[in-house]
Amino acid sequence: MADTVEFELVSPDKLVISESVEMVVVPGAEGNIGVLPGHSPLIATVRPGLIDIHENGKIKDRIFVGGGFAEVSPTRCTVLAEEAFLIQEVNRAEAEARLADAKRKVEEATEAEIAEAHRHLTISEALLAMIDYVERNPH
Repeated sequence: MADTVEFELVSPDKLVISESVEMVVVPGAEGNIGVLPGHSPLIATVRPGLIDIHENGKIKDRIFVGGGFAEVSPTRCTVLAEEAFLIQEVNRAEAEARLADAKRKVEEATEAEIAEAHRHLTISEALLAMIDYVERNPH
C-alpha cells in the first residue's frame, strides 16, 4: 500500500491544490474526516472550515473552505469547494469587513435573496472563527 494519498482541492475559480499527501483532514458536515492511504470509499458534505494537510506528522498547510463536497477512495481525496484559500492569505481586518458586509446583506435581502445571504453570513462567521483558532493554535 502507498504511504500517500492523492489530494485535490478544486474551487469554482481554479484547481487550488493537487499533490500527494501523508494525511488530509477535511471538515465534514458531521465531524472532521481524517484521510489516510487505504481509507474506505466515502462521499460527504463539507462544512465551512479548515482543511489541514499533514507532512512528517505535522500540519504543513491550512486551507479555508466555504463548504462543498468530498469524495474519498483508498488512494484519493477530492474536495469540491464553494471557495478555498490558504488561511494566511486573509487577515483579521479583511475577515471582519467580510462579516460586516454579510450581516448588512442579510438585513437588506429580499425574500428571494435571504437564503444566499445567510449562506454568505455562515461562511464569513466560520472564516473569522478559523482565524481565531489558527491564532490560538499555530502549526
